[in-house]
Amino acid sequence: MLLDKNAHHETHYDVLNVKEDASYEEIRANYRIAILNVHPDKSLNICETSSPNQTSGDRFLRVQKAWEILSNSSSRSIYDKELRSARQDAMAAEVAEDLSLQDMIVEDAGEALELVHQCRCGDYFCIDSMELGKMGYSLLRDGSEISLVAVDALSGSVILPCGSCSLKARLLINVDENS
Repeated sequence: MLLDKNAHHETHYDVLNVKEDASYEEIRANYRIAILNVHPDKSLNICETSSPNQTSGDRFLRVQKAWEILSNSSSRSIYDKELRSARQDAMAAEVAEDLSLQDMIVEDAGEALELVHQCRCGDYFCIDSMELGKMGYSLLRDGSEISLVAVDALSGSVILPCGSCSLKARLLINVDENS
């Protein structure tokens, strides 16, 4: 759709060279600049942002489409929702596995407890109790029992990157259960 996990597709905001929180006036001003740069009547003028494989006409149509979507508040709102959804889907697709606290091995790392889980590549996904504390969770150890207490946080999840490869794991945190 809008984003692919292997490639970044140009958004309408990229086409007009504006931030996603740009005002209507900013979008309009950048549209005018972009349309003048890529107008087919000026085909000898090559836009710096266009790729060598894009013709001036293709770029012109992309600028027109971006303006059509972003200049209308209702179509922009729908587009923004689709963009967020596509980004979340792309992020979810990058997660190799979901983990619970029971899946994690607890190691004493001095002043913090460290939760680790072995990745397919042989390295580890890990997070320590200090990082969890910054997110509002307290990790407590009583002998071999580990419990998680939510200070001011709800159940949630944390994405853990592998130390070596590009895989990621999602640690699902359920504050109602103890491990």
